Amino acid sequence: MNRFGPLLGRGVERVTASALGPYQTAVIRIGFAATWLLFLLRELPHRRELYGPDGPWSWDMAQQLIAENDAFTALMWSDGHVWFEIVYALAVLSSALLMLGWRTRTMSVLFMIGVLSLQNRSIFMGDGGDNVIHLMATYLVFTRCGQVWSLDARRAARARAASVGQGQTPVDLSKSAQPVDRTGPVLWWVLGLGLSVVTFMGELSGGWLLVFWGLWCAHALWWAVGRRAPDGEARKLLDVIVRLAHNAALLVIMVEACLIYATAGWYKIQGSRWQDGTAVYYPLRLDYFSPWPALSDLLASHGLMVMLVTYGTVAVQVAFPFTLFNRRVKNVLLAAMIFEHAVIAVLLGLPFFSLAMIAADAVFLPTSFLRRVGGWTARARGALFARLPRPGAVPGQRGTDEEQAPESAEHARVGFPS
Repeated sequence: MNRFGPLLGRGVERVTASALGPYQTAVIRIGFAATWLLFLLRELPHRRELYGPDGPWSWDMAQQLIAENDAFTALMWSDGHVWFEIVYALAVLSSALLMLGWRTRTMSVLFMIGVLSLQNRSIFMGDGGDNVIHLMATYLVFTRCGQVWSLDARRAARARAASVGQGQTPVDLSKSAQPVDRTGPVLWWVLGLGLSVVTFMGELSGGWLLVFWGLWCAHALWWAVGRRAPDGEARKLLDVIVRLAHNAALLVIMVEACLIYATAGWYKIQGSRWQDGTAVYYPLRLDYFSPWPALSDLLASHGLMVMLVTYGTVAVQVAFPFTLFNRRVKNVLLAAMIFEHAVIAVLLGLPFFSLAMIAADAVFLPTSFLRRVGGWTARARGALFARLPRPGAVPGQRGTDEEQAPESAEHARVGFPS
């Protein structure tokens, strides 16, 4: 009991003193936003048939279903073509901005609205990857997913550098030396006005009304406390609440990923084709899942390989949740699952499903590995931009110290709330 008390105290201090997994949540943000963005762009010519007024699932049928399950979708506010195009365009824009990390707290809410609006409009158009995006879009709202590898983090780093350059102490500059933010309040007012109009029209009610107004008021409270008393007790309390929400959402994401693999693996065990080792063979023989027939035929023609892949898939999915307590074994199985999803994307022609699952797997990637990847990316970007000619630059002349200063994610670990 004497040993349990200090251990519990360190655990409480850890989850309240910092937002854990900054690199993991950044990868999840980038991965799911990029996956949804690429899907929306790929289906741009067919958007009206998938989710719009020209689809087989009519607006009246969708309205009847949503009246029963109380799902949220902005596409039920109007059945016009213009409104559908506006919602689709906003979904594309919010996905791109969330991927870049611009105003991540606001964009995560708009990203969730876009995902729920389109997917709940035509629920029979999705697959397993869409279900994962549906869940993760909701969880991302409660995370601080812009701490690294985002425009918010870069903006915070530049503000800190400017404050240090003006002779101010670097102690907690992210709070006490915040520049005047004009974009955030304007964005907040515009979204508040739109939310007021929707509420006045009666399109929101019940739980969703509380959710969106609660998020809007939380943003307002955070901004007001940060402007009036950035070092006060109220701000410290809000910091603790935000960190707890972030860490709880991160835990839910990890548990959700484990449940996906565990349930998939145990359901496979109950199937006769998975038991006799032939389950992988059948989708390889379907034209719908054979974008590369030669590769599919090559794998299907080797019975031993089919059996190994079938049994290996079940073993990895069932065992993965139990390997989280052993880092080395977990990393091996994680690499195997990521490779498996990459193969599924190529062999079965399911790129967006695979991208969604790989993005979910990224929550378990080691921080050291992600930091190395960030460093490699920053060096590659620096080398690329160094070879590009700058307007007005003299050939052979080196840039200023400010231009040569690295702006990698390693130097932008904490972003301003947005």
